[in-house]
Amino acid sequence: MKLRILPVAITAVLSAALLFGGWYAYGHYGVEKPLDKVASSLPGVVSAETSNSVNKVVLTVKLSSEADLADIYHKVRTEGSGSIGSKSLELVISEPEDAQLEKAWRSALFEVAEAMEHREYSGVKDAMDELMEQVPGLEAETEMDDTNVYVSLRMGDAAKYVILPRSGQEMGVWPNA
Repeated sequence: MKLRILPVAITAVLSAALLFGGWYAYGHYGVEKPLDKVASSLPGVVSAETSNSVNKVVLTVKLSSEADLADIYHKVRTEGSGSIGSKSLELVISEPEDAQLEKAWRSALFEVAEAMEHREYSGVKDAMDELMEQVPGLEAETEMDDTNVYVSLRMGDAAKYVILPRSGQEMGVWPNA
């Protein structure tokens, strides 16, 4: 039996194109687009963009200064659960950097990191209350659920949002801090 190279090569290329094209289409239209739609419809979300990998879904959002971070995370997690499935959800907040808010956050970072390390989450709220007393015009809000601690800092029209994971992993520099 003699195999002809050209038909075998064409069949292999078409099969690979169909397989990977279907995988890409599912990722784009079955995961990314529905999550973008869910996130964009939430109050406080200006824009949303999703990227999908094998075991993680990364949702990059731009939030308005009056956004409720914990509520947005919770609603995306529950309303987008069909798209997310068993993957982990990482919410990345895209925001313009404000020098005063960054300086205020850095001044409280030691107390926040210590509270997170010792799993004394009320210490995060205490650190934010103390920060509000030290920095005039600063509003700080902390919320917590079973997976994360959410910190929202606002000063005028500027806002900074930080999600601190409650998992038992080694603490380091938070990628969104």
